[in-house]
Amino acid sequence: MQLFATPDTRAERHPGGSIVLESGLPLGPVAGNMAVPFREGVLAHPDRLLVAERDGAAWRRVTWGEAGRLVDGLAQALIDRDAAGRPVMILSGNSVEHLLLTLACFTVGSPAVPVSTAYSLLDPAFTKLRAMTALVKPAVMFADDPPAYAGALEVVGAQAISGRDELHRWARTTPTSAVAERAASVGPDTIAKILFTSGSTGLPKGVVNTHLMLCSNQAMLRRIWPFLADEPPVMLDWLPWSHTFGGNHNLGLAIANGGSLYIDDGRPGPDAVKRTVANLAEVRPTVYFNVPAGYASLLPHLDGDREFAEAFFSRMRFVFFAAAALPQQVWDGIGKVAASVGAQAVMTTSWGATETAPAATSAYYASGRSDCIGVPLPGVSIKLAPVGPKLEIRVKGPSVTPGYYENPEKTREAFDEEGYYRTGDAVRPVDEDDPGRGLVFDGRINEDFKLSSGTWVSVGTLRPALLSACDGLVADAVLTGQDRDCVGALVWLNQAKARTLAGGGTPAEAAAVRDALAGALRRLNGDGAGSSRRIARILILEEAASLAHGEITDKGYINQRAVLDRRAELVELLHADPADPAVILPAPG
Repeated sequence: MQLFATPDTRAERHPGGSIVLESGLPLGPVAGNMAVPFREGVLAHPDRLLVAERDGAAWRRVTWGEAGRLVDGLAQALIDRDAAGRPVMILSGNSVEHLLLTLACFTVGSPAVPVSTAYSLLDPAFTKLRAMTALVKPAVMFADDPPAYAGALEVVGAQAISGRDELHRWARTTPTSAVAERAASVGPDTIAKILFTSGSTGLPKGVVNTHLMLCSNQAMLRRIWPFLADEPPVMLDWLPWSHTFGGNHNLGLAIANGGSLYIDDGRPGPDAVKRTVANLAEVRPTVYFNVPAGYASLLPHLDGDREFAEAFFSRMRFVFFAAAALPQQVWDGIGKVAASVGAQAVMTTSWGATETAPAATSAYYASGRSDCIGVPLPGVSIKLAPVGPKLEIRVKGPSVTPGYYENPEKTREAFDEEGYYRTGDAVRPVDEDDPGRGLVFDGRINEDFKLSSGTWVSVGTLRPALLSACDGLVADAVLTGQDRDCVGALVWLNQAKARTLAGGGTPAEAAAVRDALAGALRRLNGDGAGSSRRIARILILEEAASLAHGEITDKGYINQRAVLDRRAELVELLHADPADPAVILPAPG
């Protein structure tokens, strides 16, 4: 069975230095809306598992046929309440009910508006939730835990489905012919979802996700992963459905390909990952998706427990990461474990954004390197546009958003004169003479900064180099040094590895940990690296990145600007002269 399609990338150089890349592979058939593959699956394999969620030690399971009946009841309930075609706000983590309501929205043409739990549970002022509610004006809202969401329920003020029991009362509504009529009226340009950006530079923007976007993106994935036609995916996933990676890419893959999705109650981190390990050993998925922080947490368990590694890889076709840069040693570590148990699974990745539904490029071939984001997907046109010293990656195609909800000004700003979406991400070709060999992620253009010497620092290049030099001791880092004479780094330790190295006591204060970081700086800065490629000092952060303050998203991605703003005093401490005793300098050598 063929795992990956063979890439066929065409490159065209334009005046002014831009390069346009496109795939020569045809896109293939695209469903008319996301309810189509779901409703077809209900008829074709009603007894197959669609979704499962932990209920204590057991799994609460819902088949495709059961889901079909519940979704039709919910769809009729939305019609009866004059909510069909109007936004439905979902205040919930990933759950069976969240999925059922989303599928009902697809069926009646209501934009689903899943909201990050951080905006409802961790912000007592509900600043972003108020802005979202004012923008979309939901007809209905669902809160899966009414006591926890009590304050949010008052803020939203829409007709509420208060809790899972009430949602199932709605789902017992007897469907009429109106459900099928509404489903038939949902077209490619109907809004399927409104997904909100992180709001790192202001209030979140509502990204319009049409059915064409979601259906096209799934057609692209089926084209490059042809085995899906014969092997419906079995998945275990924790990534939040309020984000495009979990909610569109992964959840959509299960819906579009007749798959089965187990909702993981684990998370990256020393303790929560143990739940993921237990779930993976039981489910044994065929494809697996995670963020780099997730693989960093998972690797020690795979490396130290052969029985778990054998279970993890027993049915695995590929393991996939996205959302942030993956250190090469983590990539290599996963590959080493796979080889040790005789697995044929490979590691792959892609790149995209909320505005691109999300995948726009994919490394659906053996690149061998963790920083390669691959080549354009079928149906996508990629433009590499010079912006200062870098190349911005811009996207055009059926999977690209038509704009931001009720925000024509931001929509105009988001596209260039040729209709390409401006992503703000930088890339560079693996091979300057052959862009078709793939692209390397080169950071966010607005994260790069200049030293006082006028030299640009490429955060997207230097940060992964630091993580690699630290050999797993650093979980994440934020670079500092704008308008200063050197680059510094605020770092969070990998607590499991740091505790082992420290042998007791506080890892951040342990001499062995500090010596290891000093040695990592010496290695990083070797071979005569210039000021923009050297990190002169490190400060360990003991307070975790704050979800409530926007320092980290609920899928584990660090927001550099938010960290720098919130921890400005620590940045000053890091760069103070003479160096504070807490600051770690490169080891002599």
